[in-house]
Amino acid sequence: MKQVHVAVAVVFNRDQQILIAKRADHQHQGGFWEFPGGKVEADENVTTALKRELLEECGIELADCQPLIKISHDYGDKQVILDTWVCRHFSGQASGKEGQPIKWVSLEELYDHQFPPANLEIIQALNKLPKA
Repeated sequence: MKQVHVAVAVVFNRDQQILIAKRADHQHQGGFWEFPGGKVEADENVTTALKRELLEECGIELADCQPLIKISHDYGDKQVILDTWVCRHFSGQASGKEGQPIKWVSLEELYDHQFPPANLEIIQALNKLPKA
């Protein structure tokens, strides 16, 4: 079975809202909302992948991130390892650089959006964070 290592960023803005993006219908778990990020390439570490993916997908440059949770999830057709980081410092204006809808939501509003099953553990971990 194919295993994919994914760098995931939970990006907070100054208002403590979290950046989410909607997956294209043709993608694995298409139509669901997600935290931005992408595959970690063989020649890069997780933070390098995070910075590259956020710049490519959302047009923001991450300044620093802290590890949150690492999740292994089996979808049946694909196994993912979600290496998830909290990012509170960035520059630039977030936009859907690949045509994907994006938006800033509160922690509570995450529950109003449909996420892939593996992301539920991320939301639970976010609820355990101390308030910034």
